[in-house]
Amino acid sequence: MTVIKQQDFIQSIADAFQFISYYHPKDFIQALTKAWEKEENPAAKDAMTQILVNSRMCAEGRRPICQDTGIAVVFLKVGMNVQWDAELSVQDMVNEGVRQAYAAAGNPLRASILRDPAGKRQNTKDNTPAVVHMEIVKGDKVEVICAAKGGGSENKSKLAMLNPSDSIVDWVLKTVPTMGAGWCPPGILGIGIGGTPEKAALMAKESLMGHIDIQELQEKAASGAELSTVEALRLELFEKVNALGIGAQGLGGLTTVLDVKIFDYPTHAASKPVAMIPNCAATRHVEFELDGSGPAVLEAPSLEDWPDITYDPTNGKRVNLDTLTKEEVASWKIGDVLLLNGKILTGRDAAHKRLVDMINNGEELPVDFTNRVIYYVGPVDPVGNEVVGPAGPTTATRMDKFTRTMLEQTGLLGMIGKSERGPVACEAIADNKAVYLMAVGGSAYLVSKAIKTAKVLAFEELGMEAIYEFDVKDMPVTVAVDPTGQSVHAIAPKQWQAKIGIIPVDA
Repeated sequence: MTVIKQQDFIQSIADAFQFISYYHPKDFIQALTKAWEKEENPAAKDAMTQILVNSRMCAEGRRPICQDTGIAVVFLKVGMNVQWDAELSVQDMVNEGVRQAYAAAGNPLRASILRDPAGKRQNTKDNTPAVVHMEIVKGDKVEVICAAKGGGSENKSKLAMLNPSDSIVDWVLKTVPTMGAGWCPPGILGIGIGGTPEKAALMAKESLMGHIDIQELQEKAASGAELSTVEALRLELFEKVNALGIGAQGLGGLTTVLDVKIFDYPTHAASKPVAMIPNCAATRHVEFELDGSGPAVLEAPSLEDWPDITYDPTNGKRVNLDTLTKEEVASWKIGDVLLLNGKILTGRDAAHKRLVDMINNGEELPVDFTNRVIYYVGPVDPVGNEVVGPAGPTTATRMDKFTRTMLEQTGLLGMIGKSERGPVACEAIADNKAVYLMAVGGSAYLVSKAIKTAKVLAFEELGMEAIYEFDVKDMPVTVAVDPTGQSVHAIAPKQWQAKIGIIPVDA
């Protein structure tokens, strides 16, 4: 009988969440590199360059790949012959491991978990509790998968109860474009089919924990070998989702997904539950096994696994934010690459709600936004001589409902975030001759190197959601919505869908 000691289990969980915060899985790097090599859209290739360079920097510096260090998800398969030498429950041991990982002095991770989600939404301060899925199986070992899932990709999860005769392919191709770019493609789609609604969602999530193997499946098909229903469906969806032309960061291009993973389960004759959950460019998971001999030993990837590429931050038009005017902003067009220099403000969901409430109540704002640019970001705490920790953009669409008020009532000129803006925001931008700039999601550590100073100006009690002022040098962004309201995310994917030519644009 195998005995698993409490401290060994806790230490393994803590080590795993630190490990995945700065190491991409090797198969992900290999797949993204192949996609980067064949990408024809310069904007998408630039985005993938930033992601790959950021990934290697994080591996070298052991700092988070993304500022959103995720909600902790743990899958456990516990052998029936395992005995626990522990005083804590399994859930409590996992939570303690997560707590230790996220509070690690050398690499603190951002605490994003809120209690009372329907009410006060108060941060738990240590990223607990984790979401634990446990299964009792035959054997005398404990199999563990730890994953950190960012909010941007989790928020794009979809669930449908299809009719038995409905096409899963049609549903996926109709649904993926509605997900926008907030899930930070290129990534992986996990799909669960069958069972019940909650079973389908769990299968979709668990399928994402597998290794990227679509190329092996393509080779199997090319050899003439017989494919299972799931294998054939994976290949069809892989080809057709990429043919949608969404591309890296939604900028249009040849690669939207690096793999499509599918788990299925028997279901009721009247039902066809289908769930789809994406994994973003900050794909983070690791698996290990405990056999009673001590804590898990995780093998670090070799730096040789990353491509030998660099990112040149000088390929763009330099902009002085401290002297920015409406006239200068009016000259910018979608697709323009800008290098931002000077002072920017930060703020995201909680800060925006507070600001808009203050405006509606006639209160004086704590910060002057006149002719300023605001960056939607919640940075990781700095360590050592860092000015700020990894500080990549958060999903901009969450701020859409605040945009018109902010532009019309504060004198704000522009916003920086990731992914597309919705029609409401684009209309407000056009009406106010403002601009939306896109930074690359999944390049948080790289972006942080452009930040030379950082100080909190307001709402300090909100932690990472406080309003900061950053002084930046050559921070790379792309004009995603210009002052006329044109959106690169609305235009470019359709252009690339037509160029690829597999799916008619009007389909």
